Amino acid sequence: MEPAYDTVIAAARTLWGVQGIKFKISGVEHVPVTGPGVVAINHTGYLDFTLAGIPAFLQGKRKVRFMAKKEVFDNKISGPIMRSLRHIPVDRTAGADSYRAAVDYLKAGELVGVYPEATISRSFEIKAFKSGAARMALESGAPIIPTVIWGAQRIWTKGHPKHLGRTKTPVSIGVTEPLEATGSPDALTAKLHDVMVAKLNELQEEYADLYGPYPAGAYWVPARLGGGAPTLEEATALDDAEQAERMAKKAQREDDPDA
Repeated sequence: MEPAYDTVIAAARTLWGVQGIKFKISGVEHVPVTGPGVVAINHTGYLDFTLAGIPAFLQGKRKVRFMAKKEVFDNKISGPIMRSLRHIPVDRTAGADSYRAAVDYLKAGELVGVYPEATISRSFEIKAFKSGAARMALESGAPIIPTVIWGAQRIWTKGHPKHLGRTKTPVSIGVTEPLEATGSPDALTAKLHDVMVAKLNELQEEYADLYGPYPAGAYWVPARLGGGAPTLEEATALDDAEQAERMAKKAQREDDPDA
């Protein structure tokens, strides 16, 4: 029993009910009932963190220990909650400690949630992956559990207003068959990327079949599907520019601490 985690799950389910979110969840059977697993998740919005654990909870009420940026843990409100749920802080300037903590959790039989894209995809397509998920799977021997979310970006995503309240937004979550921890980190990462791209395409097609054609020019729809989101290449350029600006500001602060 984990009272803190159970309380947060109950609160989240109440919030989803109030919002009227229409879930379609598939592949729950692919989450192992016991033992470790690297839950690899695509990243299109700020709610992904709360949604990606649903399949595991449905599979024997398992909990996922998510890797999240250190700033969330530093916050006086969210920090105590994250620590009580035994999630893993990630310091982007020194990731060795968080990587080691994740591997230790996996060796102890836990499910660890990871975003291989590292940041939200502005294009709502699958970005290039970091190799961390593959490396921790290979080191721990845990399988990778590819998990894809589609539709949550309509509620809250980067660069666009939140649409909270009773939105009745459809959200699809699909889990694929686990990937065995074999091969090199690069090869396993490439395989994971291919599997998640295929699953995203499948969910996107099914979504349109269930809920109607995608609105032309809608900000939450990929350019490939006639939407207003930037292409993957355009989104990558925006991310690179944002990262360069962040690094420049950091360098300026280091050069002039009083600025």
